[in-house]
Amino acid sequence: MAGFKTHFTTSTVLGMGYGTGALLFYNYPPSTCLLATGLCSLSGLLPDIDSESGIPMRESVAFVAAVVPIMAVDRLQSFGFSTEGVILVGGAIYIAIRYGLVEILRRYTVHRGMWHSLPAAMIAALIMFLLCSHDESIDLRIYKAGAVLLGFLSHLMLDELYSLNWTRGGLRVKKSFGTAMKLWGSSLWANVSTYGKLIFAAALVWGDICFHCVVKEHNFHGMAKEVIGRLLR
Repeated sequence: MAGFKTHFTTSTVLGMGYGTGALLFYNYPPSTCLLATGLCSLSGLLPDIDSESGIPMRESVAFVAAVVPIMAVDRLQSFGFSTEGVILVGGAIYIAIRYGLVEILRRYTVHRGMWHSLPAAMIAALIMFLLCSHDESIDLRIYKAGAVLLGFLSHLMLDELYSLNWTRGGLRVKKSFGTAMKLWGSSLWANVSTYGKLIFAAALVWGDICFHCVVKEHNFHGMAKEVIGRLLR
């Protein structure tokens, strides 16, 4: 399968193209394009977060643990958290991911299992969407989620390509072929768990989009009056 450097280099190059394209053709803010480039680059490591040990595991977990609290700052502030509260919650998120997530992955996942799959890529993208601020437009939030999806998919695609060997005798397919770009695996429980998480994340995103649209069209006061009015009818 492709190594750490290959995955990181590929996702970085794709991220640069992703960010540059949005900057030149869609006039997205340079800071947003630069962030998307970084998200795509580092998301190329995410599928190996279930590795038992080594560089992919350390780098992937460190990336997730550092980025998630930062991305969640605006979201926490929108919920009314004070500066101290944001710091405390952010620190708790970091510890939970850096240590709790690692232990869960070691105990309950198998490398090249359902975390190496298309639904897992969608889950990662949906989580990225949810981490984005309410103040941003839906387009920009989708753009950032797309960066994570692109980086994740680049990893899966490379794993599949490296499962094919061209030799003088023709094409030789390794046993690992089909274990990355897949919709389901051999474990029923892993499949049910993964799709359950996907449906849950999709429902949260749908509710978040609807909430965003309501708040944008009205204000909180107007929304509350509308809800109360409907209940009294």
